[in-house]
Amino acid sequence: MQTYMTRGTCSRQILFEVTDDMTVKNVKFIGGCSGNLQAVARLVDGKPVDEVISTLKGIKCRSNTSCGDQLALALEDYKQKLNSPEQKKK
Repeated sequence: MQTYMTRGTCSRQILFEVTDDMTVKNVKFIGGCSGNLQAVARLVDGKPVDEVISTLKGIKCRSNTSCGDQLALALEDYKQKLNSPEQKKK
């Protein structure tokens, strides 16, 4: 399970998993608008990471970001860490 601390949104944290084939699973937002964020989590479940990023990145709510945008940033952060030189050594 991955954890991402959000910035500029009502939700404080996003928990998610990425499968070996780069599919998003088990997204859970901590805080925020419960109904809307449950819907976002269900809609992205089973989708490829890159599809979720391209769909949600840039959506604005307050503070020039949104919970969906923060999920896209969390997934980009995950991909960047996955491709880091330290991770590739493992």
